[in-house]
Amino acid sequence: MASKNKLVEALKTNFGFDTFKGNQEAIIRNLLDGKDTFVLMPTGGGKSLCYQLPSLMLDGTAIVISPLIALMKNQVDAMRNFSEEDGVAHFINSSLNKAAIDQVKTDILCGKTKLLYVAPESLTKEENIEFLKQVNVSFYAVDEAHCISEWGHDFRPEYRRIRPIINEIGNRPVIALTATATPKVQHDIQKNLGMVDAAVFKSSFNRSNLYYEVRPKTANVDKDIIKYIKQQEGKSGIIYCLSRKKVEELAELLSVNGIKVLPYHAGMDSATRTENQDAFLLEKVDVIVATIAFGMGIDKPDVRYVIHYDIPKSLEGYYQETGRAGRDGGEGQCITFYVNKDLQKLEKFMQGKPIAEQEIGKQLLMETAAYAESSLCRRKLLLHYFGEEYKGENCGNCDNCLNPKKQVEAKDLLCAVIETVLVLKEEFKTEHVIDVIMGNKTSQVTAYMHDDLEVFGCGQTEDEKTWNAVIRQALIAGYIVKEIENYGLLKVTPSGRKFLDKPQPFKIVKDTDFEEIEEEMPMKGGASCAVDPELFSILKDLRKKMAKRLELPPYIIFQDPSLEAMATTYPITIDELQNIPGVGAGKAKRYGEEFIKVIKLHVDENEIERPEDLRVRTIANKSKLKVSIIQAIDRKIALDELAESKDLDFDELLDEVEAIVYSGTKINIDYFLHEIMEEDHIEEIFEYFKESESDSLEDAINEFGMDYTEEEIRLIRIKFLSEMGN
Repeated sequence: MASKNKLVEALKTNFGFDTFKGNQEAIIRNLLDGKDTFVLMPTGGGKSLCYQLPSLMLDGTAIVISPLIALMKNQVDAMRNFSEEDGVAHFINSSLNKAAIDQVKTDILCGKTKLLYVAPESLTKEENIEFLKQVNVSFYAVDEAHCISEWGHDFRPEYRRIRPIINEIGNRPVIALTATATPKVQHDIQKNLGMVDAAVFKSSFNRSNLYYEVRPKTANVDKDIIKYIKQQEGKSGIIYCLSRKKVEELAELLSVNGIKVLPYHAGMDSATRTENQDAFLLEKVDVIVATIAFGMGIDKPDVRYVIHYDIPKSLEGYYQETGRAGRDGGEGQCITFYVNKDLQKLEKFMQGKPIAEQEIGKQLLMETAAYAESSLCRRKLLLHYFGEEYKGENCGNCDNCLNPKKQVEAKDLLCAVIETVLVLKEEFKTEHVIDVIMGNKTSQVTAYMHDDLEVFGCGQTEDEKTWNAVIRQALIAGYIVKEIENYGLLKVTPSGRKFLDKPQPFKIVKDTDFEEIEEEMPMKGGASCAVDPELFSILKDLRKKMAKRLELPPYIIFQDPSLEAMATTYPITIDELQNIPGVGAGKAKRYGEEFIKVIKLHVDENEIERPEDLRVRTIANKSKLKVSIIQAIDRKIALDELAESKDLDFDELLDEVEAIVYSGTKINIDYFLHEIMEEDHIEEIFEYFKESESDSLEDAINEFGMDYTEEEIRLIRIKFLSEMGN
């Protein structure tokens, strides 16, 4: 087993990080020990490192099965940037021609390749299976593993063939990874991959900064949304609709109401889709109206609200889509419009599908309805669905906790439910149990002759909503469980049996009836966390102008939490500014002057007393991109090639390199300079900066006129700053 030091050393050498995140270290150790590993980690937790690092540490090639071609390409590029050898990572999928596939196979057989990404469709091809039999496989990683389960939100039948193919190629340890899986889906994945005894590593699903709210979908829904967006001026938001037609209609309606918005769905041509996505990322528009096709790989940190115009088909889908809000840890509002009719429409869409698929789809819809209609803490319900217990009584950040309903005693009702489940021999689902309790003579009830039972009709005085609430809250309290293997049959737990023998007080909150609510429910407004909202707004305007001028996404300059900190602690010198979280020396020098000027003016005009001793925690400001650029320069990779591999213009790469040297990191680009410039030219520009009173690029260009390009001057300035300043 690798020692702790050896593991951290490998992490530092290969990826430039000093510490592991969350469960990463334990997961990697388990895999290095040759054991099957199941990883459940919400987006942004660092899943890919869990198989990338072990692949570099073990002999042979790791096979990564992934369904997304675009994501594969990104990951392969990222791995190549961390390594001196391009062959370290490859992918095989339908986008490669025969010559490219032959090159991949050569690199693998030479022992160069540590990671091979394969689409499940490519894995099932006979010629690929035959080839992989010759390969020394270190382990198999199944990414997006929820695709195996019909109960997951993205079922792909070809994923079901992975295990037999692994057996054919050669048995090695398996690591399965997913960002969303209920206990049922997890069980399905493990069973299907033949890894029931795998060590399971779960990270918490709780996103405490997200506010959850479900609103009734009334005739005024469009007006409500427009009103809400107008209150969120300048903030980025996503609105999800189920149909392409609704996406187009709503985007048009918002646009004529003066909202900067674009549509996005799979029916648009890919160039327009990319254009619209980029416009959103660059904040040329505030809102994207989209189907669920939007969001894969969207890592915009400051999406401030996600609105669901239509309720999603499953809670996994809902969790993943709402999870695109507030990724920077700042405010994230998740507002859903719900009416039961929408679920009935979704159920109709399922007709014509195989019965088993309809049954599963119906179960998932019922879970969504239960979530929407419940008056319990939404965080508690959501986490319970993913097999996690939320300990607090009141999360304080959802509509039900902020507007709690009156609790009613339901001890006798719970006893009636437990007794009925036991009389029915724990072989029936929620609907059937409620039909028996309420005395409904449905065809199923009479077919089983359950209308002859003593418990039949014992709860006629209460309505169906109340019984649903009792069962749901009994599940969360652990008195009953749903049998995950059998479409949700209800079973009584030992504590449920104990409760029946010796009943305790059991309070419930009744569900909300979304068919009856028509009055306006005020939406939670999203005020910023800054102490001085006026200054926060001024700084945002400045950032927007600067971003436009530099043609950069505004969050690249400073993210919202940094602006909020500025509007709280009022930094008025570069030194003070670089201590703001997320700023650091490089950014303070590059962008700070205008910001501190504006802050100083605001402080003077409003006679604000600043905190006397301005000490804000500093955060090391080396992004993943910067770390990989530093490593590539250490390995003497030509800068033009480096820019291409990072998908940057050469100018953009120079921006990054300048930020690196301005933040105090020393780098050496002589190997590149000597290839593209004469020695005496390098010396001439270097001497100029040595004698110049400033490092102004403009002054240098004026000085050298037509003799040198702007890029050449910038490159020598980087050399000068690194050698003389760091």
